[in-house]
Amino acid sequence: MKIVILTGAGISAESGIKTFRDHDGLWEGHDVHEVATPEGWNKNPPLVLDFYNQRRAQLLEVEPNKAHFIINELQDQHEVVVITQNVDDLHEKAGNQKVIHLHGELNKVRCTICAKVQRWEVSLNIGDHCECDGQLRPHIVWFGEAVPMLEKAVIECSDAHVAIVVGTSMQVYPAAGLVGYLPLDCKLYYVDPKPSINYELAQMKSRLQVFDETATEGLPKVVEIILQEKGSS
Repeated sequence: MKIVILTGAGISAESGIKTFRDHDGLWEGHDVHEVATPEGWNKNPPLVLDFYNQRRAQLLEVEPNKAHFIINELQDQHEVVVITQNVDDLHEKAGNQKVIHLHGELNKVRCTICAKVQRWEVSLNIGDHCECDGQLRPHIVWFGEAVPMLEKAVIECSDAHVAIVVGTSMQVYPAAGLVGYLPLDCKLYYVDPKPSINYELAQMKSRLQVFDETATEGLPKVVEIILQEKGSS
């Protein structure tokens, strides 16, 4: 059985990684337009680099939580694909084997000229160049930019038997629209303390089960249901 798990900021928040979605558009005290848009980068590259350097350094101080690790229980018996809006590496640290990052990765950088992507785990500064002499920038999909991994995510969703949405407000598109590509017979579970039923979820109401709980509270219950159903089949 193929299980697709769509994760958002809520699953990482329980590990101590802050999110801007509940703080009036501020991310660690910064207007997201200053640090998460191409315009912000063009206006003040040092500010943007410093912001992501701090986020990258924070990854060394946090660990995966119960919600990240419990996905491994599903991996033992099923094909599991994690599609995440998060830019941290907590899924990978927890042993999640197939992870698609829709919005980029903090531990990678991209050349502003040739677009080559490479791993980067230290501070990134003005003057750090690619082999082609282009300035390196964070490998983050900023607001207003295309989502390169979206097509791959759509393909993974299109043949899923079960889908789990966890820790996301389902308000950020195009990620929120991925559930619209799930097969008509795909079961869907939604875990979030403040679940928001968008248009796509509303169309799947008859096969949608909602858990208005945090990721660490609700995801274990969903996994238990899935494993019990397999055992009884």
